[in-house]
Amino acid sequence: MRIEEFWREFLKKTGRSPETTYYESFHFTSDERLANELLALVLEGKKRATSSSLLCYAQGEEPKPGNLSIVNDWDGNPHCVIETKAVQVIPFCEMTFDVCSREGEDECLETWREGHRSFFSQDCVEMGYEFTEDMPMIFEDFEVIYRV
Repeated sequence: MRIEEFWREFLKKTGRSPETTYYESFHFTSDERLANELLALVLEGKKRATSSSLLCYAQGEEPKPGNLSIVNDWDGNPHCVIETKAVQVIPFCEMTFDVCSREGEDECLETWREGHRSFFSQDCVEMGYEFTEDMPMIFEDFEVIYRV
């Protein structure tokens, strides 16, 4: 199903105005296997948050509560709509397990830091910023409000 067709179906089935727009349509991360695994965690209800570098929003609008986004698999097929519930800026080095555990990916803070340090280091090359331990991150809590 194409993104626009999926969005129209979502609007119709949830009684929203046809003028309602979505913030973004995306898949998690830049690796096919992990992107599809993270989508599965979202659909299972285990992944209820995500983080990204504040620096990658320099050219665009940061997420905010109330945003609606379409989550796709690696191949671009839409699977659900999420609504952003809360957004906070946290320096990478100040992350706690209480917060990052809502991402549903790791069993402890150390594995979260290891995996995200790797992700942000790769992302910084692609996006043109420099990873540092005190780099500000956007931590976004969300809720699945529609799924196919």
